[in-house]
Amino acid sequence: MSRRIDIKYLMLSCDLHIHSTYSRDGEADIETILNTAPERGLHAIAITDHDEVAGAQEAIRMARTLTPDLLIIPGIEVSTREGHLIVLGITEMIEAGLSARATIKYAHEMNGFVIAPHPFHRCRHGVGRRDSQILLEVDAIEVFNSRYIVGTIGSDNNRAYRFAEKHHIPKVAGSDAHHARHIGYGITLVDAEKNISSILAAIRDGKTQIDGKKTPLSTYARQSMKNSWRKVKNIPIHHVLKKGTRYRLK
Repeated sequence: MSRRIDIKYLMLSCDLHIHSTYSRDGEADIETILNTAPERGLHAIAITDHDEVAGAQEAIRMARTLTPDLLIIPGIEVSTREGHLIVLGITEMIEAGLSARATIKYAHEMNGFVIAPHPFHRCRHGVGRRDSQILLEVDAIEVFNSRYIVGTIGSDNNRAYRFAEKHHIPKVAGSDAHHARHIGYGITLVDAEKNISSILAAIRDGKTQIDGKKTPLSTYARQSMKNSWRKVKNIPIHHVLKKGTRYRLK
C-alpha cells in the first residue's frame, strides 16, 4: 500500500520578512538571526530592513562561515508614499519616499522581486489600503504576516489572501520578526532548488504553501509602545508649541 508523503517535507522552508538592528525598530543583530534561523528549521531567510540594505549585506558575508547551509536572500523594505514594499534579490539601496508604482518600476529594472507586505493592515503602512490597484503590479502578496494583532481572527491577512486568490497573484508569508525569538513565525514553503533565482522563480509560479503563527500580543504591544515613544522623542522641539499647560503638534 502506498504511503502518503506530506509535501511540506519536500519543500524549502523560508522566512521572507525579517528585520535586524539595521532597521530603526529591529532588536536582533545579524549573528543572532543567523544562529536562530537553522534552529527553526529554516532553509532560507530574507533580511528586509527598513530602507536599508546593510543588514542583508552583512548577513551574506557572515553566513559564509557562520551558517553556510542557510541561504540568505538579500532584500529591503522600502517606504513608499503609499506604504511599504519589500524588494528581494537586491543589495542596492532604493530611495524612500517615491510613489509605490515608481518604486516597483525601479525595483524591476534592478531585477528585484517585489512583495506587498501586510497590504491591508490599517496601522502599518499597507499599500493596499491606499490603492488596491497597486497590488496588481507586485510579484507576490504577503497573505500571512505574524504581526497581525488587530482583529484576532486575522481579518487583514484573510483580506490579503482573498485578493491574491481573486487576481491570481502569488502568495507568501513572513514573520516580520523584529526580535530573533519570532523568526519562523511566518513561513513560505517553496518547491524550488536551494538558490535565490530558483526560489523567486518558484514563488512567481505559485509553487508555495503558507504556514505560521501569530506574534504574541504582549510582544506586539511592547514593540508598538517602544516605536511610538521613539517617534515622540524624535519630534523636533520647534514642532512643539506650548499653549497654557497643554501641548500640540504643528
